[in-house]
Amino acid sequence: MLRGLLTAALAFVTLATLSLTAATPASASTTQVSILQDTSFLSSPATALPMARALGAGTVRVNVSWYLMAPDPGSTRRPNFNASDPNAYAAANWAPYDALVHAAQQQGLKVAFQVTGGAPRWAEGPNAPAVYRRNPDYGWRPNAAMYGQFVHAVAERYDGHFRPTGASSTLPAVRFWSFWNEPNFGTDLGPQTTNGSTAPVAPTLYRALLNAAWKAMHQTGHGGDTLLIGELDPLGNALQRVGHPGPYPGTTKVTAPPSFIRALYCIDSNGRRLTGATAALYSCPTTTKASRGFRARNPALFSATGFAIHPYSFEQAPDTKPSSVNNNYTTFPVLSRLTTALDVSTRAYGSGKRYRIYNDEFGYITRPPAGAGYPSQGTAASWLNETEYLSYKDARLASYDQYLIKDPASTRANPTPGFNTGLYTASGQPKATLAAYRLPVWLPQTTVRAGRRTELWGGARPAVFAGTGGRTLEIQIQKGGRGPWTTIKTVSVSPKTGYFDIHTKLPYSGNLRLAYTYPQSEPFLPTNIAGSTIYGRTVKVAVSG
Repeated sequence: MLRGLLTAALAFVTLATLSLTAATPASASTTQVSILQDTSFLSSPATALPMARALGAGTVRVNVSWYLMAPDPGSTRRPNFNASDPNAYAAANWAPYDALVHAAQQQGLKVAFQVTGGAPRWAEGPNAPAVYRRNPDYGWRPNAAMYGQFVHAVAERYDGHFRPTGASSTLPAVRFWSFWNEPNFGTDLGPQTTNGSTAPVAPTLYRALLNAAWKAMHQTGHGGDTLLIGELDPLGNALQRVGHPGPYPGTTKVTAPPSFIRALYCIDSNGRRLTGATAALYSCPTTTKASRGFRARNPALFSATGFAIHPYSFEQAPDTKPSSVNNNYTTFPVLSRLTTALDVSTRAYGSGKRYRIYNDEFGYITRPPAGAGYPSQGTAASWLNETEYLSYKDARLASYDQYLIKDPASTRANPTPGFNTGLYTASGQPKATLAAYRLPVWLPQTTVRAGRRTELWGGARPAVFAGTGGRTLEIQIQKGGRGPWTTIKTVSVSPKTGYFDIHTKLPYSGNLRLAYTYPQSEPFLPTNIAGSTIYGRTVKVAVSG
């Protein structure tokens, strides 16, 4: 999900009633990455990537499924093949990824690969429950060494030097990676716990998967790439205390991120390294002497680029904390719980690592098409902009993500699909969130006294692909909320991120919006987009006195 920032060079116009100064918050992130995720990037890159470019996302994110790529994945008997060799996998399975990286390179987009499960059945542990055997996205005690071989194959294919058999040129390199999806979710990586939810299992499994992936990435020349760990679900249950077992996290439910992280790093709730019986229960080093080698044996936990989280807070505004009963959640409003858990964990081993947090799966389910309890499209649009503004202001946050472009289609079996987080409806109609995403705008204060400056933050996300002449947008106000719109200021945005952050005097009350015109000469935009003007969401502002 996050960020980038600006040094906005502001193009002043002749409206004497408006003055502004660039804001330079000391804590703001200046490198916020904009990420977009959608299944269409693999199924139809020729049309989906121009759409991503029109939306303004610089990085497109896709999953590389071990199960779907592996030979004979439904068999419990491992095929005889060199799993580290890209040529040992079917060319047809590679084809969508090859097409994606070629198209992305042509259009100036970066690709982020999440190399994830489920695991092929032949790479899983014994006695997998039926729910794991039925679903290709699920993983039951996956073999870490075999996963490392698969990561090696993917990384070698996309190292910038690999030429597929029969191809006339090498494949473009991929330089952005993460490993396994939501390992704290039991269906993705199971079992989460055993012994009445007192003994964590998934953290140990994930630690081994990370070590195998880390080794493979460095063997294939990707050690300097962006390498993310984590990819956690933000919800879940805490681990249970011995003697007071509870039903969850259990086998298939979610372990709360703070509990998962502590188990992953083998520390207790006070930030001390585990020893003795508790360490044994957690599959951790049981003596102080043994724990001294933990950091060296687990380099991914201390040397990765960043830590990823999917900080959905579906029914809450980004500045509204969840109730105290959910004090283990790490949704967007309480991401500080995540950074605290990570800082305590790395510090326990003498590391000064303070991980930057990558939001790389995020969005708001909207009503409609979802039912009661979810925000309206207009509210979701406002929340998206507030979230992105708060991300921009937080130097620990490294990216901002939108998942998806288009809502999933309903079916007879599933009339209301869960993740209606798109910018378009399933039938292709724009949602209110589309305007908010393309031209984000946020005013922390929408009621100000006449003559007082107020912060106005926003951007033209598509401007990052434009030339010098296409990196400006207009701030417009409809006086009194009726009649024509007047451009009160033309603002230059950051060429790297598309953002601006200014303090300005508002001339009068009314409706405020941003307007941006795509360059006429943009070669990769969808049909009828070049030269057109788009508008952001409308914000009511009031000037008193």
